[in-house]
Amino acid sequence: MTMTTVTTQTENSPLVLRLHPIINLTDEQFFEFCQINRDLNIERMATGELLIMPPTGSETGNRNAKLIVQLGIWAESDGTGIYFDSSTGFKLPNGADRSPDAAWVKLERWNALTPEQQKKFAPICPEFVVELRSASDNLEPLKTKMQEYIDNGTLLGFLIDRKNRQVYIYRPGVAVECLDNPATVSGELILPGFVLDLSKIW
Repeated sequence: MTMTTVTTQTENSPLVLRLHPIINLTDEQFFEFCQINRDLNIERMATGELLIMPPTGSETGNRNAKLIVQLGIWAESDGTGIYFDSSTGFKLPNGADRSPDAAWVKLERWNALTPEQQKKFAPICPEFVVELRSASDNLEPLKTKMQEYIDNGTLLGFLIDRKNRQVYIYRPGVAVECLDNPATVSGELILPGFVLDLSKIW
């Protein structure tokens, strides 16, 4: 009798590292901690816990690159802001340090930062953010993260769930909108003229 082993992909959540009250990392120490652990994606919650995630798989990295290319082409043409990839950290007003998979900030807000602030985790909440769910990501922490962006000043956010081919659209003051298998999503008034082609992301 032959035994067949079936493996299923489980959903992953970030590893949570609690340091408080033993250690309280300053912003400078947290930045340096991230620099010496560059193979990991590290974020910090407003309450001080560190969220540690491994690098993304190659497929998800490819889809994220295609997302960045589309945002970048629009942003270079539009000229009113600058765009960022998934390796960029931002210090949100609530004290959290977050790294969206893609982000866009208005040029005047970015230019108001000092050169030193721009070099590290900029103390600014992007106007636009995207999170891209890989097949193994737990959806709920991503939803929480998206709401945190909105609560801290983001004006438009896309949570792209490739696993279920859905896009959750986050906006301030209104309920989250969920689109089933859309062909495109629009940047609306925040990114006028930007249309994300999801056929390259699915």
